[in-house]
Amino acid sequence: MTSTVYVAKNVYGGDGLGRLGDGRVVFVPGAWAGENVKAEIVEERRRFVRARLVEVVEPSPDRIDGGAFAGIPGCVYAGLSENGEARTKEGQLNDFLERARIPFPGVASVGPVAGANYRNKVVYHFARQGGRWTIGYRTATGDEIVDMPEDPLAVPAINEKLPEIRRSVLALLTQGAEHVRRDIARKGGVTIRWTPRSGVKWWVGEPPPGLVLQETTCGRTFDVPADGFYQVNPAVGEALVRTVVDDYLKGSDAAPDMVDLYCGVGVFGLCCAGARGSEATRLTGIESGRQAVASAKQNAAAQGIEARFFADTVGRSMRKLRFGARTTVIVDPPRGGLEPGVARGLAASHAARIFYVSCDPATLTRDLRELTSAYDVESVRWFNMFPRTARFESLVVLRRR
Repeated sequence: MTSTVYVAKNVYGGDGLGRLGDGRVVFVPGAWAGENVKAEIVEERRRFVRARLVEVVEPSPDRIDGGAFAGIPGCVYAGLSENGEARTKEGQLNDFLERARIPFPGVASVGPVAGANYRNKVVYHFARQGGRWTIGYRTATGDEIVDMPEDPLAVPAINEKLPEIRRSVLALLTQGAEHVRRDIARKGGVTIRWTPRSGVKWWVGEPPPGLVLQETTCGRTFDVPADGFYQVNPAVGEALVRTVVDDYLKGSDAAPDMVDLYCGVGVFGLCCAGARGSEATRLTGIESGRQAVASAKQNAAAQGIEARFFADTVGRSMRKLRFGARTTVIVDPPRGGLEPGVARGLAASHAARIFYVSCDPATLTRDLRELTSAYDVESVRWFNMFPRTARFESLVVLRRR
């Protein structure tokens, strides 16, 4: 059945949201806020339906040709202008906070919004399709791989090397002993990373043992294990870290000590400590990955900063850590948010400030409900870390009441 739908807004994930004549909510991928569209219902539930975009009757002024991004899995905003995407994502974060009834002073955008050639890391899958090997991004359903001979998301340095890398991967999959080819095929994908200092590195399956890349943020060099986490968008990653550093410095006289939870290789804590002067700052970092902690210790030593980094889960560490009134806490958890009990423990602490860096607004607002029982939200900012895709990064600064 086809219906004409007015799209009121785009929800997190990118789908256009409207209502049918019977009041049910309808989700239409590829339809933008303010448009009238014809959509064919493909899935019906009691309270909502999903539909396929058939025709745009009245287009949004932000509708554009998806160009090179059209058809790339995950690029849900390929057909929306950069400004339209920015307004959409900012509105989504605002909606999450309002629905959670979290008092906040408003949402602000920080950093560049350029939506092409920004990724310094890509992971391509490979499989035989139609009698030949395909190397590229897997679709959401997982049953197809979109071939990527050139990638508009990847930095130019990766695209320059991509033909050579693809030839090498195809040779591994098609040449040599059969048992070797089968082993390569089982690994399922190739990872490519680039940094200005290390250049382009790539590997199939797990990275070579001991491979370390050098990244640069805020003028500081960080050793990062090849499979370790680092922001994939260098320009926006720089803006995020500089914002954290600036906010930390504004209150560092009152709360100079730092506890960096989910610290990775130590970027946030070390950049803050280095900007203030490490002799005036006590820095403690917690991270579950042992390789990342080893790198954090090496990075601190190389930068001449005294710091303590521990390999442990944040949940277990909460029983051992002490958060005094002169403490600033930085948390940068994975997409699942804070581990059970961590938000409650922080709310019960005496830390002066909490900087919450998040890549998922749903888990962010879940944790903020607990934190705001004892803290006020001082500022909310968002960063378009992943242009063209549904995701973005947020920074919420909280101050103890």
